[in-house]
Amino acid sequence: MKHTYKLIATLIAIINCSIGEAQNPIVQTKYSADPAPMVHNGTVYLYTSHDEDDANADGKGFKMLNWSLYTSTDMVNWTDHGIVASLKDFSWAKQDNGAWAVQCIERNGKFYLYCPMHGGNIGVLVSDSPYGPFKDPIGKKLINHHPWNDIDPTPFIDKDGQAYLFWGNPGLYYVKLNKDMISCSGEVKQIPNTLESFGKREGEKNDIRPTTYEEGPWLYKRNSLYYLFFAAGPISEHIGYSTSKSITGPWKYQGVVMPTQGNSFTNHPGIIDFKGKSYFFYHNGALPGGGGFTRSVCVEEARFNKDGSIMQMNMTEGIKQSLNPLNPYVKTEAETIAWSEGVKSMEDNVAGTFITAKYNDAFIKVKEVDFRKGASKFTTRIGTTHNGNVSMEIRLDSKNGELLGTVNVPMTVGNDKWASQTIDIKKVSGIHDLYFVFKGEAKTNILYFDYWKFLK
Repeated sequence: MKHTYKLIATLIAIINCSIGEAQNPIVQTKYSADPAPMVHNGTVYLYTSHDEDDANADGKGFKMLNWSLYTSTDMVNWTDHGIVASLKDFSWAKQDNGAWAVQCIERNGKFYLYCPMHGGNIGVLVSDSPYGPFKDPIGKKLINHHPWNDIDPTPFIDKDGQAYLFWGNPGLYYVKLNKDMISCSGEVKQIPNTLESFGKREGEKNDIRPTTYEEGPWLYKRNSLYYLFFAAGPISEHIGYSTSKSITGPWKYQGVVMPTQGNSFTNHPGIIDFKGKSYFFYHNGALPGGGGFTRSVCVEEARFNKDGSIMQMNMTEGIKQSLNPLNPYVKTEAETIAWSEGVKSMEDNVAGTFITAKYNDAFIKVKEVDFRKGASKFTTRIGTTHNGNVSMEIRLDSKNGELLGTVNVPMTVGNDKWASQTIDIKKVSGIHDLYFVFKGEAKTNILYFDYWKFLK
């Protein structure tokens, strides 16, 4: 009976992750995968790979050309900053596919983005800002060990200042990095793929993969204990982990962090500490049209036992409570979203990143907006290519909640043309979830939405 209840709970978690106004997946405006969170100056910077909408349409599997960036200060509202780097940033790389899992790390005011090109080894980009622009400082491969195995890099700077880079599928490799973070010190070494380190692989016999270790390593340290999270096999993947008192091992397998769930045959871990809590990132195929080649990034709060072991978790609706309410009296990008349906993110040279509403009744939810004593006006930059009957409703607490006001959207000819609109609204105070609901008779691309702001 216990097993039956556990199975039902797991199925409910998966269903909740796939329907309704959940918080997971945390990106709904495009497909995202391979989460790589980084904390810097009170903000979470989430770098992801990007599955194109037409991935596997030709039967060739993954279609991945670039990497994206999202940020949050409250863990529920995420701002899309668009493409932060791409294969085009490497003159030596193939440009047609293979932009797999990246990770970014900061050192001495510079930000280093380690980028694998599947079938082409690992390169590095550097920037003075976590937002980029990122440039190739060496003009060649940083890791050139084995072109097909050199994927999923995870950098780590230890307390003594020594930096490391781990990576690999089907083996786990590492090398020391010099202080410049763009050159290696010494030879590439391999972590022994033993049962003690990574646990016994069940369900198949494979001399190349004798343990559960598959790919996607992620290094993390808590107190004096090193953690190595990884995507574990057999396929479909789950997330396992090992611990060690030394970053180079020996590692001891500790078990499953997240079982196989979520409509994707891959998974990829990432974990951070932020504002007194720990957060575990992963991906699944929960969005409409999602699957093994069209994945989406999610997050859960991670909890640890007193002995340092991590509590096993399932895929759920995600983080339900904001760490701090959002201020509506500053300019907020339209692509700052807790949940959305029927919208896509786009980019141009005029507005940068913005969103487009694809059909009537598409909407955006922004969670826990603090109006304080009251707002009475609303201003936005918006536009449409359609003539008449296009509007944006501003509502509280649900898609059909209290109506604060309606913006009539003017025709601006193209998505590179914008109009500023300011309207009076019903006075509002206190903390509310905010909904923008898009109305229009056109069958596609109802309107374009750049930013918004309330006025006291």
